[in-house]
Amino acid sequence: MEAAGERGEEEEEEVDEEEEWLLESLHLYEALHAFELQAPTRVIEWALGKRVCVAGYGRSGRNEILQLLPPATLQAKESQGLCPERDFKVECGGFSNRPVYGLKHVPDTSLLVTSGPPDSSLQVWQVAAEDSDVIKPVSTIPTENSAGETWAKIATTSTRAPWVLHGSRLSSTQITEVESQKKVYVAASGSNELLSSLAFLDANTSLLCCAAGQLCVADVRQHGPLQPAPIPSAPRGQCWCTAVGCGAPGSELSSQPIACLSSGGQLILVDARKTSQCLASAKCGVPSPGSSAEFLSVSWAPALEGCLAVSGFDGSVHIYDTRGWDGAGGDARPLFVHRGHAPGNGERPQVTAHAWHPQKARTLLSAATDGSLHVWEWVQPRGS
Repeated sequence: MEAAGERGEEEEEEVDEEEEWLLESLHLYEALHAFELQAPTRVIEWALGKRVCVAGYGRSGRNEILQLLPPATLQAKESQGLCPERDFKVECGGFSNRPVYGLKHVPDTSLLVTSGPPDSSLQVWQVAAEDSDVIKPVSTIPTENSAGETWAKIATTSTRAPWVLHGSRLSSTQITEVESQKKVYVAASGSNELLSSLAFLDANTSLLCCAAGQLCVADVRQHGPLQPAPIPSAPRGQCWCTAVGCGAPGSELSSQPIACLSSGGQLILVDARKTSQCLASAKCGVPSPGSSAEFLSVSWAPALEGCLAVSGFDGSVHIYDTRGWDGAGGDARPLFVHRGHAPGNGERPQVTAHAWHPQKARTLLSAATDGSLHVWEWVQPRGS
């Protein structure tokens, strides 16, 4: 009876702490909504018509791929006050026989591309038509020597045609035309370094980031060997990922800053045209740095100049304003911290993914290992 009483007291304390966090946080948010998914997701992808795609990553059984219709508060360009519909609705869905570790919408199409263990092949999906609510598999993009390889990192574009950039290692990177499966580009590299992130810079060039901390720009017009270079001023022995900033339409690569994030919490900004040059650096105030890089993520705000988000260290998402940073690498003070995924006691959930709203400047979605999905908009600081 004493043990039961102690458990009851612990549960009550956990609830009280969660309620206390909510009460303390209300003044920090313009909007804050929490939803529960049937299974946790490590992907949050905006799709056609401002839909949101999520997918399970369980190692056993079938994993759902869902396209969700956001609540009215998230679809409106500006705040509309109270709205009767405050929940996501499942618009269509399908099942994957493998875990979904990567998911990208192919721009200007109704296609999705996914990747995940046990190999580096890709799966192509057709999102349901108007008279159907099924997301169905339509093809598989195989890769050479994919057996035994880790899952492929992916990026998509439709500048010329629907393309997917994919690879698990620098030497296996290629660009494939999604519908015809024609190989557009195959990397020439003797490096077997694992890739952590990929991105299209424009119609001809792509940024490749190795987990060990090397960057490489690949050009489809050139067939010489790739020349990866270390991230400038980067401490060794850490895992790295990158994010490419949003340049103005028709702008040159110089307007697309690259943010490099390490598992130790180091943030380094470089120029897309000259990745060997450090523009600025700072140290994030993240807990227990270096413990895991599985969910490490950094992303630039599409509608908020100089701001980026960092997650994957614990149950929080940190927002930083990089304007004013220099090359000294001092401690960076976050503009805002969303701690909503881990307000209680016990085992702390870890944020698996986050994504900026494409139009609402200070609105993000974030997901965690406990299956929670949050939509939040922080209050703009006075005087900003």
